[in-house]
Amino acid sequence: MPVFNMLEAKTNLSRLVEAVETGAEAEIVIARNGRPVARLVAIKPAKTGKRIGVARGKFTVPETIDADEAAITALFAGSNA
Repeated sequence: MPVFNMLEAKTNLSRLVEAVETGAEAEIVIARNGRPVARLVAIKPAKTGKRIGVARGKFTVPETIDADEAAITALFAGSNA
């Protein structure tokens, strides 16, 4: 766990962020006046889980699903059906 003082961290911030982002360093400590005050670590991506096909088999689409399509289209077009 490398320790950098504030001036070094400011000067090399992009390089330090890249190091934790790529996993080259697990964490980097930033010190002020020789005393550790902050830790730079990568943020782990949020787990989203499986999404595609999640509702498969949970419901059936009725054959009449498009029965009112003409009326709905007329409403969006601004005319009365």
